[in-house]
Amino acid sequence: MKPDVYAANCPTRQILDRVGDKWAVLILLLLREEPMRFNQLRRTIEGISQKMLSQVLKSLERDGLIRRRAIATVPVTVEYSITQLGLTLAAAVDPLRDWAEQNLKDVLAAQRRYDAQQKQEAA
Repeated sequence: MKPDVYAANCPTRQILDRVGDKWAVLILLLLREEPMRFNQLRRTIEGISQKMLSQVLKSLERDGLIRRRAIATVPVTVEYSITQLGLTLAAAVDPLRDWAEQNLKDVLAAQRRYDAQQKQEAA
């Protein structure tokens, strides 16, 4: 049976949830550059909480998009790296990052126009 992304129980939606998660995308794009430890990721991705980072890393690992490696040190060092599957997803979402960067001024201008119009209508 062919997946139907519009059906409530379609597993494809879980994958699209990952693609639509800003934290997951940022993590994948960072790990594409080099493996990183948990605290490196937390310091680099401004605004992400420790709890959220932990949850997203577990989800990405479960989906086969990243790999977690424990290194026998005291205390134990944990390093995360992107998998081949994760690289394919990073390659697919990278154009969205490019689009956001290229169209940022236009989107911000549209938001200002919209907000001004809403303010006028409310007055």
